[in-house]
Amino acid sequence: MPVVVVESPAKAKTINKYLGSNYTVLASFGHVRDLPPKDGSVDPDDDFAMKWEIASDSKKHIKAIVDALKDDNELILATDPDREGEAISWHLTEALTAKKAIKKDTPVSRVVFNAITKTAVTEAMKNPRQVDVPLVDAYLARRALDYLVGFKLSPVLWRKLPGAKSAGRVQSVTLRIIVEREMEIEVFRAQEYWSVKAVLQTPRGQTFEARLTALAGDKLDKFSIENQTQAELAVQAITSRDLVIKSVEAKPGSRNPSPPFMTSTLQQEASRKFGMGAKQAMSVAQRLYEAGHITYMRTDGIDMAPEAVIAARDAIKAKFGEKYVPAQPRIYKNKAKNAQEAHECVRPTDLMVDTAAAKIVDSDQRKLYDLIYKRTIASQMEAARFERTAVDIASDDGQVVLRANGQVMVFDGFIAVYEEGRDDAVVDDDDKRLPQIHEGENAVKETVTPEQHFTQPPPRYTEATLVKRMEELGIGRPSTYASIVTTIQDRGYVEKDKNRLIPQDKGRLVTAFLSNYFRKYIGYDFTADLENQLDEVSAGNGDYKKVLHNFWNDFSVAIAETSELRITEVLEKINDVLEPHLFPAEEDGSDPRACKNCGIGRLSMRTARAGGAFIGCSNYPECRYTRPFGPPNPEAEASAIPPDGKLLGEDAGDEIRVFKGRFGPYIQRGPITEENKKPPRQGVPPDWNPEEVALAEAVKLLELPREIGPHPEDGIMVWANIGRYGPYLKHAESTSHRGGTNANLEGIDEVWTVGMNRAVQLLAEKIASRGARGKAAAPIRELGEHPEAGGPINIYDGKYGPYVKWEKINATIPDTIDPAELTIAHAVDLIDERAAKSGKTVKKKAAPKKKAAAKKPAAKKKPVAKKKPVVKKAD
Repeated sequence: MPVVVVESPAKAKTINKYLGSNYTVLASFGHVRDLPPKDGSVDPDDDFAMKWEIASDSKKHIKAIVDALKDDNELILATDPDREGEAISWHLTEALTAKKAIKKDTPVSRVVFNAITKTAVTEAMKNPRQVDVPLVDAYLARRALDYLVGFKLSPVLWRKLPGAKSAGRVQSVTLRIIVEREMEIEVFRAQEYWSVKAVLQTPRGQTFEARLTALAGDKLDKFSIENQTQAELAVQAITSRDLVIKSVEAKPGSRNPSPPFMTSTLQQEASRKFGMGAKQAMSVAQRLYEAGHITYMRTDGIDMAPEAVIAARDAIKAKFGEKYVPAQPRIYKNKAKNAQEAHECVRPTDLMVDTAAAKIVDSDQRKLYDLIYKRTIASQMEAARFERTAVDIASDDGQVVLRANGQVMVFDGFIAVYEEGRDDAVVDDDDKRLPQIHEGENAVKETVTPEQHFTQPPPRYTEATLVKRMEELGIGRPSTYASIVTTIQDRGYVEKDKNRLIPQDKGRLVTAFLSNYFRKYIGYDFTADLENQLDEVSAGNGDYKKVLHNFWNDFSVAIAETSELRITEVLEKINDVLEPHLFPAEEDGSDPRACKNCGIGRLSMRTARAGGAFIGCSNYPECRYTRPFGPPNPEAEASAIPPDGKLLGEDAGDEIRVFKGRFGPYIQRGPITEENKKPPRQGVPPDWNPEEVALAEAVKLLELPREIGPHPEDGIMVWANIGRYGPYLKHAESTSHRGGTNANLEGIDEVWTVGMNRAVQLLAEKIASRGARGKAAAPIRELGEHPEAGGPINIYDGKYGPYVKWEKINATIPDTIDPAELTIAHAVDLIDERAAKSGKTVKKKAAPKKKAAAKKPAAKKKPVAKKKPVVKKAD
């Protein structure tokens, strides 16, 4: 039986069902080897030799394959049909050869199938091939490049920008896209403009809306009416004149369906319609693929297999009728540059199975399958047909001209099934439906209304629009979009708010640093060109070692040049780069970097020890002015907590500051010094807004924990404090003591007001509520010392009945025995029996050694008398 290796256990289960008992199907569980995350895993000085390591989680999976090959000396590699899948097949071959599971006589072949259906799997098994070496070379080049950038550039970031996490070949370019969009938004200045609309009525009493397009013989553009005064003059010009329908022009129009999904468009549409992130969409699609519902979900291709096109047309005819089927099948040109990776589009494996028939239980999978099914069916349907109408309404003197646009859907076509979502709302007058209007008729004015507008800044990216932009720039590939978008969020460089991606301080700093010192390597053209070179390698038209050498020759020089830079020099350079953003020009022409607090120092960006950045005065420590990173914002400055803490005031000669810490906001008394490395601190309660904490409240917090006094029963101290879970009492030697008794307080104010009587009551209620927990249980009968091993044997009343306890061994007393009548001998038998079941031994005390008896002196032996010789007499 040949051994077939796929990537996931779900896929293995499905394929095993199709192949039957003649094959052994095992899962590799993804990549089995990777570069160890340490320096030296890729050695540029040794022709980019790469040191691979089998992941600890993968060792057992490799062993299972090795064991299977001992019995079945044939290996079929059936990993996913893309670059990553090809790489996994290569890794498996290398790892199994190293373990001598693949011998000289072991047949090794590679099969690929775009869908996990019986037909696709069976057909693939008939057409085996060898591992695609150029595709593996392209993978090796990408992996080496990503490693070199990550392990050579990230340490530079760590040294020069405290708090920076990492840099990446594609990750950093993607971050730059988001940061630059944010900077566009910040420098954007809204421009006012006006429009004039009129609601008009036909002679038949039907109303429609028209927009002013020409005034005083001049055609109007978007910004022609600049202010309210001009708008009111335009309104007067319309209201003072009679209007007539000058022309009615109707033109037929049509709209074709969108092509079927590839990876990027699937991620975009799942984001638009369901709010799914790229990572979530790919995870859901992976499960649909493994269950055999859809074709492979990582693809650049938008073409469909001929049999799928026929099946789609048959499904359209069956569900909607002949008129929805175009005369000729729709052919979509593949956008992928590299034919090796131009797989079929993402589509259902069976076009006759709609969402209801698929019987998918999981809601996310059901939604995504429905989206894929409808998009695929719609892509082969007739175009939607419209009649677009443009109506011009004007005064007899031609001083004012208005236009009304509208359309009527003549045939819905593909829209009956599916219409592509939009990233941002677009107001389209063409979508409106107009009443019956005839040329030469009078148009009666009902209302004429001026409308004020302001230009809008470019919108922040969503995951959908970011993926679309990456695709337009040629950055990354379908298999990497989701992981890149996820990584920049995991690093804290970007946060998602209401589905929009907002760069954080760390992200801005990293981008500013890289833009200044490694601009070439986060350039859009450079990154796209490198992707094209790698595509050439995967197509067999390039040498991956040459690509690596060309990259490393320049990149290593850039790394060396920045290694000697001082942090102050780097920060000053970033200050200059970000100056328009951090220190926008003042209206009065004064220096925007002059400190408004002391009037002496200059403002500049500074980094905090814990990471992040803020704006501070160069006259520190004489001037302690700080404000949040970013443009000046008086309201935000008044309440925000900068990385070096917000000064609340002084108490007993100490500065009191509120900080944002790793585990939440906290109050601190005095600075950290060599003499005082751990100044007093107290966490801010979860219900309090740390940005609004006043000095008096902070000082009260620093008084905690509060001693209420010694407990009247045992004299041990009772404390009131605020912890992770709110206000509480503690009855222990100290608040850091792990033992003792804790009891919750109802409100934070009680921490400062609760008295001893109330505290004793709450602690007693706590002990009573948990029964015997927290107190040593008292025996119901003491039997005495263990006769052989020593130590007391007692009988206790437990949760499940009475039991015998000796040392750490508990033995249940059978129901047939009355604990009051249990003898110590029987108790020892129960303990021995329990110990044996637990694999323990009862060490018996050694019997005391007896004193050796005094040795008696050995008795003296009597000398043996010599026998006289017997003399025989002669006869």
